[in-house]
Amino acid sequence: MKIDWIEKLQHLLQVLAFCLAIAALQYAFQPDKPYDIPARYSLAIGSLTWALIDFGRHLFPSSKETGWPTGLSGFLLPFASIVLGYLGGTLLGDWWCGYSSWDQGGRAQLRISIGITVVAGFLGTYYFYTKSKSAWLLAKVNEVRSQASEAQLKLLETQLEPHMLFNTLANLRMLIGTDPARAQEMLDRMIGYLRATLSASRSTQHPLENEFERLRDYLELMAVRMGPRLAYTLELPEALRDVPVPPLLLQPLVENAIRHGLEPQVEGGHITVRASTRPGDGGPQLVLDVIDTGAGLPDTLPTPGPGQSFGLAQARERLATLHGTAGTLKLIAGSAGGTSATVTFPLKSSPSSTTP
Repeated sequence: MKIDWIEKLQHLLQVLAFCLAIAALQYAFQPDKPYDIPARYSLAIGSLTWALIDFGRHLFPSSKETGWPTGLSGFLLPFASIVLGYLGGTLLGDWWCGYSSWDQGGRAQLRISIGITVVAGFLGTYYFYTKSKSAWLLAKVNEVRSQASEAQLKLLETQLEPHMLFNTLANLRMLIGTDPARAQEMLDRMIGYLRATLSASRSTQHPLENEFERLRDYLELMAVRMGPRLAYTLELPEALRDVPVPPLLLQPLVENAIRHGLEPQVEGGHITVRASTRPGDGGPQLVLDVIDTGAGLPDTLPTPGPGQSFGLAQARERLATLHGTAGTLKLIAGSAGGTSATVTFPLKSSPSSTTP
């Protein structure tokens, strides 16, 4: 088993604090004696006992749940370590204090020292045992929670992809009746887009660069139908290309901008998709903007029809699944017309790309 030296240092500091607390209790009951004598013996016995137990447990087969030896060795190791820790620690304390506690302590003091060592040893062992088990249980809870989040993201994505496909096919159907040649070109682009999408590895996260490339394919697909009425700009800084994001996070926002912003205008408009960062309360945040020069938000938002708010609802739900309240999606009306959809979430909490 690989030894975690940072964890060992943390354990040692906790043991030293525990030993000083025991010495303080002894001093409280015997204030006529100096504090440094019981402190030295407590530190010597406690440190040696801890070292024998915490390092000795790596010599035996251990439980995955606790990291402690299983079977009979789990009982014998603390017992033997407490005995050896008391004997060795007492000798070390004698050397530290410069006299023999065996000759000057008396039987009563000897019984007190042994009793304190046994009680403190088993209390310390139980503390570290339960701490290791709690850490393992917490890790399992986080693992299950992560798997649940991944499953939720996959469910949302499987709902979102047919939604996008349905809207694209509806656009294609309209174009067939008005311009068969462009309908053929759009069909060819859609086949290529779907082939690239379906052949990609399924994951709950992928680099932001992949999201922008997938978005470029979608915009090219829409440009076949809209022609010069659709123009777009993609702005992705080099430093943000590898930031993990959920697949199809931006496509519903672009689709919403085209459907409700550009299409109602005869002249169409321009869409800008931009990635940037900004400082936040908990550290830097990733900011993803989808800005259009379309019709803008109405003064009174109408009640959405079936499926009209599906993409935005899915985007919000996916952000909530990954980042909780730290992930936000806001729609803002532009001062000169158009609409801005802004997605933000903390950079430091961005999960790594995972493959089921």
